Amino acid sequence: MSRRSHPSQMQNPHAPSLRSEIVHAAARLIAEDGLDYGLAKRKAVRQLGLPDNFPLPGNAEVEVAVRDYQTIYQEDEQVERIAELRHAAIDLMHRLAPFSPYLTGSVLDGTAGRHARIDILLFPDNAKEAEIFLLDMGIPFHHGNPRSERVEAVFIIDDPDLPANLVVLPPRDERMAMKTHDGRTRARARVETVEALCAATKAVMPSI
Repeated sequence: MSRRSHPSQMQNPHAPSLRSEIVHAAARLIAEDGLDYGLAKRKAVRQLGLPDNFPLPGNAEVEVAVRDYQTIYQEDEQVERIAELRHAAIDLMHRLAPFSPYLTGSVLDGTAGRHARIDILLFPDNAKEAEIFLLDMGIPFHHGNPRSERVEAVFIIDDPDLPANLVVLPPRDERMAMKTHDGRTRARARVETVEALCAATKAVMPSI
């Protein structure tokens, strides 16, 4: 079945108005449905009736739109959710201290939405060591699919109160800068930095 036509298909695919439509549609899908950036952009293109090979905006543009959407429609909920997830991340990082844990992703950058998971990088001597540690600690998990050849394993914690993905990398990678899919340096933080973020946020929040 042919895809329905969209008036914008007749426009330049790099036209600012059309690019903005995709950006804001993707941002809404990320904020409301918890989709990752790649899937959200592809779904936004389909929702707008555009061809699958239509040029996609960069993640940086979409991230700005996500922050704007959350500020307008989810501000109070967003502040509480970020605080909740960061405190959960701190507890988990202390437990995983032997493996040099770093927080990364949306919980660190403050764009985590309703369905977000905590993303933690681990640097054990080997992935089996981390797996045995989780089993000994009684932390329920299953294996995820690594998205990079550098990733040795992904452990997805099966606990609704601790929605976390543990990404295992070789120790040598701890000193290397990591890149996002669109080439930006991927931010990451040790537990002390996350604790400082929580303290700073609490300090500026109004008393209830």
